Amino acid sequence: MIRLGVPSKGRLMQDCFDWFGARGVVMKRSGSDREYSGVVEGVEGVVPVLLSAGEIPRELAAGRIHLGVTGSDLVREQLAEDEVAEVAKLGFGQADLVIAVPNVWIDVETVDDLDAAAAAFRKAHGHRLRIATKYHRLVRDFLQAQGVADYQLVDSQGATEGTVKNGTAECVADITSSGETLRANHLRILSDGLIHSSQAVLWASRMAEWSAEDRAAMEQLVQRLGVRSPL
Repeated sequence: MIRLGVPSKGRLMQDCFDWFGARGVVMKRSGSDREYSGVVEGVEGVVPVLLSAGEIPRELAAGRIHLGVTGSDLVREQLAEDEVAEVAKLGFGQADLVIAVPNVWIDVETVDDLDAAAAAFRKAHGHRLRIATKYHRLVRDFLQAQGVADYQLVDSQGATEGTVKNGTAECVADITSSGETLRANHLRILSDGLIHSSQAVLWASRMAEWSAEDRAAMEQLVQRLGVRSPL
């Protein structure tokens, strides 16, 4: 039996149900809204497992679910490439991971400008410029590729946009869909500061055990969805 991890609540859950439903695979909750279980109609051998979007990458990596719907930002940040395979981009849940700096930094428009500002900051203050984020891998890889070195990442698991005002960071790397919250906190996205464009993706776990029956069910599912199986 294929275990399919789907978001357990909110807009992401409904968008997920709508995407599958439009392709003839109807998913719905079973029982009350407080129960994290569901049913699938239109394809055999698949059972939905309702999880938070943040839990789905972990369950994919552990092989406890065969398939999962979650943001590409979370998977690229948390998992190795050989742990999962992309099945399909779903076209909802779009958001961008970006670098944003205070509006008062009028001379910092690009990543190169940030590199120069970081070097000057270290010389003036005796420590590296702090960038608040929860996306350490993605941000580090991006800055390394751009040749930026004089910085340190500060972990932020919530309200990242407020860290500059609170004095715990000089700038941020955060996920945003509109940029409105960043602007409300007097932050400006660098012109070339896009790190990753995220959206909801259907992933297949390479760590799960795929029996012959599971693979047969997967073939039936991907045919119904009109996508290719990565297995």
